[in-house]
Amino acid sequence: MKVLVAVKRVVDYNVKVRAKADGTGADLNNVKMAINPFCEIAIEEAVRLKEAGVATEVIAVSIGDKSCQEQIRTALALGADRGIQVETDGSPEPLVVAKLLKGVIAKEEPQLVILGKQSIDGDNNQTGQMLGALTNMPQGTFASEIKVEGDKLNVTREIDGGLQTIALNLPAIVTTDLRLNEPRYASLPNIMKAKKKQLDVYTPADLGVEPSAHLTTVKVEPPAERQAGIIVESVEQLVDKLKNEAKVIS
Repeated sequence: MKVLVAVKRVVDYNVKVRAKADGTGADLNNVKMAINPFCEIAIEEAVRLKEAGVATEVIAVSIGDKSCQEQIRTALALGADRGIQVETDGSPEPLVVAKLLKGVIAKEEPQLVILGKQSIDGDNNQTGQMLGALTNMPQGTFASEIKVEGDKLNVTREIDGGLQTIALNLPAIVTTDLRLNEPRYASLPNIMKAKKKQLDVYTPADLGVEPSAHLTTVKVEPPAERQAGIIVESVEQLVDKLKNEAKVIS
């Protein structure tokens, strides 16, 4: 089984993101970048499938400029066998990403495609679903457990009411939730080996896709700062403020 995993370059989750002064986007100058955390979970699950003898090859694909090769190399250090970069300017919107991934799928013909359920920059949670619609492949979103049984894939999904298990015919698409696994750290020997692993570069034209923007960023600004709270001296004073100032009780 060939497994294709999408990884995205995002600002490290430990970094406090700041908006540019002109409001055109996030300030990325001298900011630490990393693999999107949900994409790390996707890579980990694919590598575990390979270690279990279910998958034969794991391919990491990222879409963006040359800088995203850093995240592809990280995925290779975590256990992916080879990488693919689809070269674009900046970070395309979800629909364009889905179309480009569809082109990669047509070239590679994987039996399983794993994506993070969302990226921590846009938080759109759209690409996996769009990719499923474009490829007409069955999909299991918000996966907290997956099991391959022959040509079937059982996916346990996290939903509002608890858990739901569905059976998908392969090839299929899965998007990962937080509780699917705990990603590993890349060891130094594997980091060195990753430098020698194959990394192919495609253009959108190679995949038969012409990127076109459907969304326009109007303005990027930080959220309003929270006002400082107050300390009350007694329950009576708390009730009084809730009743007469906040007016949340009567």
